This record gives sequence, structure tokens and C-alpha cells, in this order.
Amino acid sequence: MKAIILAAGYGARIRPYTDSKPKAMIEIAGQTIIGRMLKLLLARGISEICVVTGYCRDQLESYLIASFPDAHFTFVFNGIYHKTNNIYSMHLAFEHFSLDDDILLIESDLIFTETVLERILQSPYPNIALVDKFQVGMDGTVVDVKDNLITNIIPPHLQGPNFDFSDKYKTLNIYRFSAEFVQTSFRKLLSFYATVYNNNCYYELILGILVYMRHEQIFACDVSGSKWCEVDDANDLRLAEIAFSEEGGVACLDKAFGGFWDIKISDFAFIRNMYFPNNSILADMRYNLPSLVQNYGSSQEILNQKLAHFLLVPKERVCLLNGISQIYPILEALLGDKTALIPEPTFGEYARIFQNRITYRDEGLKNIEDIPYRQIEAAQVVVFVNPNNPTGSCISGAEILGLAHRVPQKLIMVDESFIEFAEQKSVQDLLQKEPLSNVWILKSLSKSLGIPGLRLGYAYSRDESAIQKLNDTIPIWNTNSLAEYFLEIILKHRLELAGSFESTIADRKDFSEMLASLALVDRVYPSKANFILLRLKIKPAHMDDLRNSLFKQWNIYIKDCSSRFEDGSAYARIAVRLPGDNKQLIEALRAYSRKND
Repeated sequence: MKAIILAAGYGARIRPYTDSKPKAMIEIAGQTIIGRMLKLLLARGISEICVVTGYCRDQLESYLIASFPDAHFTFVFNGIYHKTNNIYSMHLAFEHFSLDDDILLIESDLIFTETVLERILQSPYPNIALVDKFQVGMDGTVVDVKDNLITNIIPPHLQGPNFDFSDKYKTLNIYRFSAEFVQTSFRKLLSFYATVYNNNCYYELILGILVYMRHEQIFACDVSGSKWCEVDDANDLRLAEIAFSEEGGVACLDKAFGGFWDIKISDFAFIRNMYFPNNSILADMRYNLPSLVQNYGSSQEILNQKLAHFLLVPKERVCLLNGISQIYPILEALLGDKTALIPEPTFGEYARIFQNRITYRDEGLKNIEDIPYRQIEAAQVVVFVNPNNPTGSCISGAEILGLAHRVPQKLIMVDESFIEFAEQKSVQDLLQKEPLSNVWILKSLSKSLGIPGLRLGYAYSRDESAIQKLNDTIPIWNTNSLAEYFLEIILKHRLELAGSFESTIADRKDFSEMLASLALVDRVYPSKANFILLRLKIKPAHMDDLRNSLFKQWNIYIKDCSSRFEDGSAYARIAVRLPGDNKQLIEALRAYSRKND
């Protein structure tokens, strides 16, 4: 078998990384893209390699000759790389490279594992393409597949604004063709098209014609779930670094704090309602996306009214936020000089807001009586995160209101971002009948509504003057049109939303029982949220190994909470996902335990 690598292009979309070198020589996880590729090919005995060069040809050729003396290179120069596409590079390769053996065709901007390469080398079919189920972040040529056979090839220029990707597969741009196929129909039609009709299109167009005419059969090998990346732009470069980092991509994920829509992981670190939004809401938003993107959102007054309709409260008591995090700097400006009592451990920004803070321990707190009253007396602001993150503990809302009655001079601040999963009334609901002006409710809607990407949260209080002060600090167009429209259509889906909470609570119970059965787990903390805190039977120093192993072998990402506890144990916070995901994590943790016994 021989290989053809197409490496002529300039790589304009990934500038400035290609300002002084070809895209194939960009380093990812300590290796150049083409260098990693060559090592895999040579390890499998593929040494006859044609490289079509163009941009920075001398630099690329010198690098390959010096780095891979065991390879037998044929370099073909595409002198008009700047105004042609890969069909012309393929034509040049066919003209100047001996085609007396099966051909492995690879684009030079691909990074993949040996497992991916083995799949195409071991396939019994003579002509085959590697494909992956189309997902967010992919672009380029897609195909229809039926019974392992490609039935239609659709290049980018045929993918219109209403193109349906739901059942499509993305080609990896790794093909294996028989010598007979290359020497006859493929070469003849491609060379004619490239030299007579159009040299600025894709070779996939020729494959599409052959498939459409049923003149040839090209089979598909589905590598969905395997590790590979196409590096077209700076975002792809970041994803490839995460996927192929030798030290472990977990550190990259930790720094990112999100943006995982095009990363192949089961995310047990960040928390959301997995049963909502439902398909009806997503279809509605998808249909209306062009209009929403092209229009401004409404003023804060109207946003508050739409939020109030959803919450069933007067609009004068709410301030809609662009995610709960928007309020933290506002609170720091308003209350940062106050003495505050906050839980420890907890996530959020409360420790940053209140420099003069006292902390009360929460490692399963259930009653206010467990908080020393002298601490409450010493504070001007008392903060409850209810349920608390990361412990999942929850105090009765009636107890919190009882405290507010007893200390009317103190501000009671309650973060209820997870309260829907607590199987109890929220403090906000109780305030409808008890108009206490010294209680503020803060809430992120990301967790309960399953919409972290829309950035919605709010503040609520019976002290309407305080809410007005908050609203006065908010800029016009405080949220985006997508988030605003979501607030409109969710009114039609209250029953489905309530059902999603019930399903999550049931899953949490089953998941907790499965986690408790693991040899790796020392304690499962009772949770009233849609996450579960674990104390593990390993040292905190071993958490990196656990997390990187889960990521590399299972594409699973979990949260390390060890630094938030003082007993020297290892802790992990685990989001409650769908039952299939939860079972996969159980299997992965069992496998890790067996490996490290």
C-alpha cells in the first residue's frame, strides 16, 4: 500500500499560525501534524509516500527528508496552490506518482490515533472512507450511509441554509482506494474535470458523481467515538490540544470553564437538567433562529415582565440577570464592606464578594441550629446556598424564614439555584405569603432549566426598592434574543419541566446507590441537588491520575473538589446525567479500581 498526503494549501483560516510555516507543520501536543501522521504510516509498513506541496514547499520537504529517512518520498509541487483546490492537487499526484498499488489518501491537517488508522487498513472493502456521525463543530463534506455503503456525497457548496445534518456523516478525509479504482474511473474523471472544467473544487465531487451514477461503490467505516481532529482554524487547534495532550486534556478543560459543545466528552463536572429543554422547545428555537439572531432583545422592564410571567410573581420583585454571575460584582459594590456569614465549602463568588467574612462548616448541614448562633450574631449578611454546592445539603425553607423573622436587621441571602431538585418548598415560594423585606433570593436558571449557554438568572426580593436599585445598575439589552425567546415559550411547557425534575430526582437516587457500591468510594453524601458529592479512597494527589484516565479512556470529565475540604481526603462532585451516562461512569470507575488494585 502507498499513501498520498495533500499538503499544498496555505491554511488561511488558521492564521497567524501559518504565517511562516505550512499547516502540516503546526505542533500539537509536542508533535507536528504531519510528523505524527508519518510515524503511524511508517509503523505499519507504509513507506512509499507522495506529498503534494505548495505553500512553504522547501520548508516542508526539508523537514520530512530530515525527520523520516526511512520514508521514500515523492514530492509533487502544486505551483498554483493559491487559486486551486484539492482536486488539482489530486490530479498532480495521479500524474507524477506510481499508482500500481492500493492508495491511502490523507489530508495533511488531520490528527488521529493508531486505532483510527487500523480501522481503514483492516477493512475488507476495496474502496472505503472513514466517517463520523456529524456533530457540532464539524464542517466540510458529508455523506449519506446505508448498510455500510455511501449512497450520496454532499460537498459544502451543496449544503444550503436549511440543510438537515441530523442523519449525515462527516468524512474524515481519510480514504483507501484500490489500485484498479484509482487507475481507471477515479483518475480519468478527476483529471478531466480538474484540467478541462474546474480546478478549484473538491475531489469529493468526483466521488459523488461516481456514487450517484452507481458506477462505483464506496463503503463507509464509522469511527464515531474514536479520537481524531481536523485542524482548520484556531478553535480546532485548541480542541486537538485537549484531545491529544500527553499530560492530559483535563487541565485544558479546567481552564476553559465551558465551551465544550464540540468536545467529545460526557461532562460530569458542570451541572444542568438533562431532561430539559425538550425537543419541542429546541425545534421551536431552531426554526426561529434566523429571526432571533437578526433582532435586538427587549429592555430590562420587558425582560423582568417575561420572567415574572414564568415565576408567577409581580415584576417589581425581580431583576433578570445575564446569568447569576452578573450580580456578583454588583453585590460586591453594594455589600462588599459588610461582615458576612457564608458556608464552607461552597462554590460561587461569595468569598470574593465579602472580604470580611465568617464561615460555617457544611459537610451535610441539615438544620440552622447546627450553625453557632454567635456567628449569626456577628454577621450583617447571612448567606445560604440551598441546596449547597458541592455538598448537596439543604435546610428547610421554613427554618430560613424563621431566622429572618428573628433577625430583621440582618440581610438573609439565599442562593436557590438547585432548589427544584430538593423535594421541598423554596424560600421564594414561602415569601409570597410572608413579606419579609430582609430576604434576597439569588438564582441561576442554568441548572434547573438545562440552559447554561443562554445565561439566565435573577434576583428576587419583597424589598422592591432594593430590586429597583439592582435594575438601575443593569444595562439596556441585558440578555440576548435567544434567552428572551426561551422565557416566552417555556410558559407552554410547565408540565414537561416539572416532569424533568421528577426524572432527575429518581435518577439521583439510583445513581447514588450505584456509586455507593464502588470500591473506590468511601462516602456518598446525601444530595438534594442534581449532583452528588463523593469522598474517595484515594489521596488528593492521585485525583489528576483518576481524572485524566477517565478522560483519555472514557471521554469522561469530573470535578475535583478536594481542595475545598480540610481532612486530607479526595473529593469529587459528580453531576447527575442521563441513566446511560451514569452507568458508563460507574463502569469506568470500576475499571479504574481494577487497574489500580
